[in-house]
Amino acid sequence: MIKGETVVLVNRVETGHDPFGAPTFTEELIEIKNVIVGNPSTDDQVAELNLTGKKIAFVLGIPKGDQNDWKDKNVLIRGERYRTYGFPLTQTEANVPGKWNTQVKVERYE
Repeated sequence: MIKGETVVLVNRVETGHDPFGAPTFTEELIEIKNVIVGNPSTDDQVAELNLTGKKIAFVLGIPKGDQNDWKDKNVLIRGERYRTYGFPLTQTEANVPGKWNTQVKVERYE
């Protein structure tokens, strides 16, 4: 049986402006339960590096019904910080068996 884990999506929320008028932000941590954290194949790693210059670390399977924005966000996986990139690939819920219908690629981020 496939079992997901909890990851933390880091959402930046604008909280105001500094004395120079630049926006200030705080981080809002959103726990997402039942996320599949999968390892990419070697072929996927090489292709991604050649196409985008990014070193893919994981492919996340996001549960059906999730409404969060996953594009270019920080995410904490197993206590380490990663960054999503590219557009999340979302399939029609009714056409996908199982509990997950969105794939998100992540790279290591410090």
